[in-house]
Amino acid sequence: MASPIIIRLSGLPVGKGRPRFAKATGHAFTPGRTRSYESALRLAGQDVMGEAAPIDGPLAVSVVAVFPVPMSWPKKRRAAALSGDLWPTIMPDADNLLKVLDALNEVVWRDDKQIAKAAIEKRYGAKPELVIQIEELAPVVSSPVLFPGSATAGIAA
Repeated sequence: MASPIIIRLSGLPVGKGRPRFAKATGHAFTPGRTRSYESALRLAGQDVMGEAAPIDGPLAVSVVAVFPVPMSWPKKRRAAALSGDLWPTIMPDADNLLKVLDALNEVVWRDDKQIAKAAIEKRYGAKPELVIQIEELAPVVSSPVLFPGSATAGIAA
């Protein structure tokens, strides 16, 4: 298994925007802010990948979205946010942050359907950015981990 691929995109993280519709034609289109952010992410992915071909096979992806601490907050609250005692519960939604990974199709991986394991975290930091770590998954050799107390607990796959 190769070492993890890490992509960093500086600036305020932007989630995938809802599709908009043209009144005249009824055609759906992606909002400009989303298109611009996905283009920047795609370029960051190309910089990291260089001439390497997109990865085939199952992947694990971890996304960390770092948001700036509001300047209007008191010093004590700002310090708590920067130390990790406060979590951002602000827009964009975590799922929309994952959706912008579509920009990395045919750059880092063939298709985002290859992502078999994903984690996302929103936190505060001094420098806003989106950090994506991609790892190839090894074949599963043990039985799946099931949630205790679930209807399928103890049932082998």
